[in-house]
Amino acid sequence: MATPHTPVVPIADGAVAGDAAVQRHWRKVPRMSSLVENAEQFLASAGFDRGPWLAVVFALGIASWFVLDTPWQWSAGIGAGLLLALAGAALWRDGMAASGASRAHLRQSLVAIGLFFAAGIAVVWMRSEAVGAHAIDYPRVERLQGYVLEREDRPAEDRVRLILAVRDAETGEARKLRINVPIEQVDARIAEGAILRMRARLMPPAPPMLPGSYDFARAAWFQGLSATGSAMGAIEVVQPAPPEEGGLASVQRALSGHVRSHLSGAPGSIAAAFASGDRGAIAVADEDAMRDAGLTHLLSISGLHVSAVIGGAYLLALKLLALWPALALRVRLPIAAAAIGALAGIGYTLLTGAEVPTVRSCIAALLVLVALALGRDPLSLRMIALAGFAVMLVWPEALVGPSFQMSFAAVIAIVALHNSAPVKAFLAPREEGWLAWVGRRGGMLLVTGLVIEIALMPIVLFHFHRAGVYGAFANVVAIPLVTFITMPLIAIALLFDLVGLGAPLWWLVGQSLELLLAIAHWTAAQPGAVKLMPQMGGLTFAMFIAGGLWLALWKGKRRLLGLVPAAIATAFFVATPVPDVLISGDGRHVGITVPGKDGEGTRLVTLRDSRSSYTRDNLLELVGVEAEPVLLADWPGARCSADFCVASIERGGRSWSLLLARNKLQIEERALAAACERADIVVADRWLPRSCRPRWLKADRRFLQRSGGIAIVLEDEAIRRVADHQGEHGWWRAGRRD
Repeated sequence: MATPHTPVVPIADGAVAGDAAVQRHWRKVPRMSSLVENAEQFLASAGFDRGPWLAVVFALGIASWFVLDTPWQWSAGIGAGLLLALAGAALWRDGMAASGASRAHLRQSLVAIGLFFAAGIAVVWMRSEAVGAHAIDYPRVERLQGYVLEREDRPAEDRVRLILAVRDAETGEARKLRINVPIEQVDARIAEGAILRMRARLMPPAPPMLPGSYDFARAAWFQGLSATGSAMGAIEVVQPAPPEEGGLASVQRALSGHVRSHLSGAPGSIAAAFASGDRGAIAVADEDAMRDAGLTHLLSISGLHVSAVIGGAYLLALKLLALWPALALRVRLPIAAAAIGALAGIGYTLLTGAEVPTVRSCIAALLVLVALALGRDPLSLRMIALAGFAVMLVWPEALVGPSFQMSFAAVIAIVALHNSAPVKAFLAPREEGWLAWVGRRGGMLLVTGLVIEIALMPIVLFHFHRAGVYGAFANVVAIPLVTFITMPLIAIALLFDLVGLGAPLWWLVGQSLELLLAIAHWTAAQPGAVKLMPQMGGLTFAMFIAGGLWLALWKGKRRLLGLVPAAIATAFFVATPVPDVLISGDGRHVGITVPGKDGEGTRLVTLRDSRSSYTRDNLLELVGVEAEPVLLADWPGARCSADFCVASIERGGRSWSLLLARNKLQIEERALAAACERADIVVADRWLPRSCRPRWLKADRRFLQRSGGIAIVLEDEAIRRVADHQGEHGWWRAGRRD
């Protein structure tokens, strides 16, 4: 008889790996423990600043709100963040694991990540509910009376833009409207504080024309705009603007006018932009040249300009205060100079309109001044993170705009580059001649420009679908020119104008700006200066951003892991197919990509010859085509009548037939039904009867109202819709036409 005994069950390390008695799920415990231990060791040895990563997590929460569709998903995101924080606090309540190993870094990370992620969603959600304004239901012509909240002069466009507060005649609801008024109808009485009566044509803020286009409806939602439009006929001034109501806006206009009165033409317009932030007088050709040359950032008041103002005020105050021995012996001059520089920076920020890049730059510069006064390192990613967090806390919607992204990407790239060990060694003080010193700094400036171009390229491609090639080289000359010559000359000229001696200095300002414009136009005119690229997907863009942040925020060899998502994103971007057919949300504009003749590359064929440069540019940019579009009626592959065009294109080994409506005139239903049966895709800017049944897609008004503009890749039979990522956000419900 066998002796009974207790069987031995192998558990954890006491088991042999090949023992059949060892069940798979029993061996997961040590594996999970090892994973947690490795994560703890990684965080403990990384030596990174937590502040920047907390700002990144906060930004991730804000971005998640824009990506997620419905309120229950936003609530679930907040709940998930809070649960993650609670889990981190509960698992290692005293910072130790059950085995006694420390888990302090993991515990802090989980709690902080969860709380900041939830806070990001909550902040942008509350901001949307607080400031969002539903758009009017349909285009209309109204006679309205409104109070002028803002006035923006745009001489280059021969108009003035007014922001009016009005009361809806039917509901009594307060609305904010943006109205364009011909510049000849505007005088000094029409300014902030005036009450006007006019007849205006109003339009709801437009949603994106196509997937990847600019979303004005979203921007208008956060600006509180219910409609935009233009004045019709004469404007009646019910109550002129009181002189005391103008405030900073009137000072800004007066300063802009003063600069342009001393300096005419394009240099005067750019000088006015530098002095007051007023870009309304800059000609379109000059703006395009600056954009294509990679110099647009010089026109937007941001870090370069704020730093020049604050740095100049700091150095000037430091030198002048040092001439007063009684003060120099009793007061720490760096602190006094920092205070004067801070006041100059705040005043300049308010004077130039307090746009997001300017506010961000001012906050960062103030932190630099504090660091200098305290003897701390001023170039710190932690300070950039604090400035970014402050901007996102007040304007969370700025995160999804190109201005915020480009501004912070450039600054992060500069600080990360100059804080790296090789660059510090390269720029370390040494005994050398002035020529070597200048060459070293000049080479570093060029490298910095290249790094900034690389950092900004995914952002520029995602938002503007175009990439500049020579921007880094143009900036090597343009940035020192603006920082050390133009900006100081403008400040000194304004100072000398107080005694009527500024004319020679304004001449010098004009010469420096003529040189800047010459650099911009010459660079933009070079072959291949600008390359249009197809639309980048959201996932690809997110991987670029993740890789860039990893490269910038980690230290040592760990940062090189950021090249992995960047490389994957590059592969995705290269493999992104060019849309074969683009259809605008109203169904009026259709673009078809076709092979060009004699090796010309891809050409764009359009249904209508639009007079709008906005429409044409959107179609060209989203397919990455630079050549002028060809009208469908003139394309050999199409046959057009007065009512419809029929086009045939080859994709994916088969022929696709398209039937496109040219007008809204009604035709005989039986003939239309027969034509639809022979077509794969039918597009119309009106409702089509049910009898119209194409083989694959009927993009009529009913379909496009739900989808918005669409982009079609025929080989994959894939359709991208504007509506795909709009969800139940307020601006999309307002922009939809039911």
